[in-house]
Amino acid sequence: LGGVVALMLAVIAVLGAPALAHAQAAAGSTNWVGPFAVIAAGVGMAIAAGLCGLGQGRAVASAVDAMARQPGAAARIQTAMIIGLALIESLAIYVLVVAMILLFVQPIK
Repeated sequence: LGGVVALMLAVIAVLGAPALAHAQAAAGSTNWVGPFAVIAAGVGMAIAAGLCGLGQGRAVASAVDAMARQPGAAARIQTAMIIGLALIESLAIYVLVVAMILLFVQPIK
């Protein structure tokens, strides 16, 4: 029963959004996109930075543990760790690009 109610609320929200947008466009008094874009950019970047930091910490901890267990393979493990850290960091950079787009495409008014 809870799933049906959630589905009905989702359908109402999706179908009601254009009507609300049209009503606000007719009023034309305020534009809420700018402030919400700033909030979305800040929250998105905070979540991405925090989770990327956690991911990098776990990757380095696992790599150091593996190097301690097999010192002979330390060079290969270190190379794989550095490539993995670069890929993890690229996720935060992608979120930064999206945040910059949100901030500069819709200026705050």
